[in-house]
Amino acid sequence: MRLNGIKDNAGSRKFRTRIGRGIGSGLGKMGGRGGKGQTARTGVAIGGFEGGQMPLHRRLPKRGFNKWRPADYNEINVGALQQAIEDKRIDAGKPVDVASLVEAGVLRRSKDGLRLLGDGEIKSKVSITVNHASAKAKAAIEKAGGSVTVIPVKVLEADEKKRAKSAAKKAASSKKPASAKDE
Repeated sequence: MRLNGIKDNAGSRKFRTRIGRGIGSGLGKMGGRGGKGQTARTGVAIGGFEGGQMPLHRRLPKRGFNKWRPADYNEINVGALQQAIEDKRIDAGKPVDVASLVEAGVLRRSKDGLRLLGDGEIKSKVSITVNHASAKAKAAIEKAGGSVTVIPVKVLEADEKKRAKSAAKKAASSKKPASAKDE
């Protein structure tokens, strides 16, 4: 083998088409950019315009609702809580909350609160304060003799009135007799 004999496999490299190199090249004169105007110049990307084709952002379906600032909670399983108690990072006799878990090094930061999940098992009696707790986690802690305190969510008075009005309207519509519909 000689260095001057080394070359790539045929077809493994494709060189770019050099446009705007004369009429004989097939891509000369305007170089595939059509006529004059804004799109004939470089550096132009008209937002989402695809040459008259339906743009991608309009072809894809819109689904659901994305909250502007969703709450980001820490999640901890009861098994991880038991492990931290066994490792003597948390004192089961004292109340446990997000701040104590961060201080103990179980969580990195407090975020928007704590969500307790039911994976694993807990044997220690512990009193914990959380923002959310799954039914399985609540049952596991209460079975071990502990207690779960859920921080109530703040709801605006106007939102509560709106919800109550909507619920009353729904209840009234479901109580209408079936015979009234047939008439």
